[in-house]
Amino acid sequence: MSTFPKNCWYMAGWSEALEEGMLSRRIADRPTVFYRKQDGSVAALYDRCPHRFAPLSKGERDGDCLVCPYHGLTFDPDGQCVRNPFSDKIPAAAHIASWACEERDGIIWMWGGDPTEADASKIPDFDVVRDQPGRKVLRGYTHVKAPYEYCTDNLLDLSHIEFVHRGTFAGEGVIFAGEHSVIDEGETLHSNWWMPNVPAPSACRPPYEQGQPTDHWLEMRWNAPASMKLMLGATLPGKPREEGYEVGGQAHIVTPETATTCHYFTANARHHEVDNVEMDAFLTQLFDHAFNVEDKPIIEASFANLEAEDFWAGKPLSLGVDQGGTRARRKIEAMMKVEASDG
Repeated sequence: MSTFPKNCWYMAGWSEALEEGMLSRRIADRPTVFYRKQDGSVAALYDRCPHRFAPLSKGERDGDCLVCPYHGLTFDPDGQCVRNPFSDKIPAAAHIASWACEERDGIIWMWGGDPTEADASKIPDFDVVRDQPGRKVLRGYTHVKAPYEYCTDNLLDLSHIEFVHRGTFAGEGVIFAGEHSVIDEGETLHSNWWMPNVPAPSACRPPYEQGQPTDHWLEMRWNAPASMKLMLGATLPGKPREEGYEVGGQAHIVTPETATTCHYFTANARHHEVDNVEMDAFLTQLFDHAFNVEDKPIIEASFANLEAEDFWAGKPLSLGVDQGGTRARRKIEAMMKVEASDG
């Protein structure tokens, strides 16, 4: 895992991904199999038997253990081989890596480093997209052929909506009337837009009418490696935000698959018309178009067009509004430098 930070939580998938059994997913360039133990907790093992490298995810469950589909070696949730069908002796090398997992807010999290050092306090809060009465949450996933940092750049610089999202979320120029700020809180970054006295954004109509003046906000929170939460809303000009309308929160969580590909998980919550299936279908189609038809192609094309050894070697131009992504990249680099010095 030399090209990815270790001491942070990676999203492996939504909780429902384990409803039908095991989940095999490459995370930070490591094939990993996730499964739910009999007590309901989640285990994560290296998805490769040390004998002839068969994926354990294609094998069977034996209680809380996984049985290799090739020659039957059985591994417990800690990665230790506990049964050798051909001998009473367990080979000394019959052990695979395991990782600490936590489940919170409908998300399966995996600690990237030493399981004994897993720090649950570092799991970002995504309560805004947790299933609960009176809230409808629409979850999504897309695979992106670009490094995960490119998705971070995109999400921490929401000025792109005026150009990329003309078929969905374009703000009719409201971004250009806004004030952008980046707030650095150490392990957390905030990339915020405040747009005073602009026409009510589409996400806030109703309760506001088209063209009605509002003060509008977009606030994106980032935690390593690429877990982001978006809050957006509007209020009447000059009025406190508490008197306005805040759209249900959004989760934008990106997990590196390899050095050049990533998993992009999304969730969008709302508190109105939660039983409206037509609204579900409309929003699902809207978000699918925004992520897969608008965002994804330009992110992948930008990476493919780099023609340099890495991002910094390409000498990217700074426009100011993109400083959120730049700071996130620098924080990841600093994390990895510390981890390397710690051995």
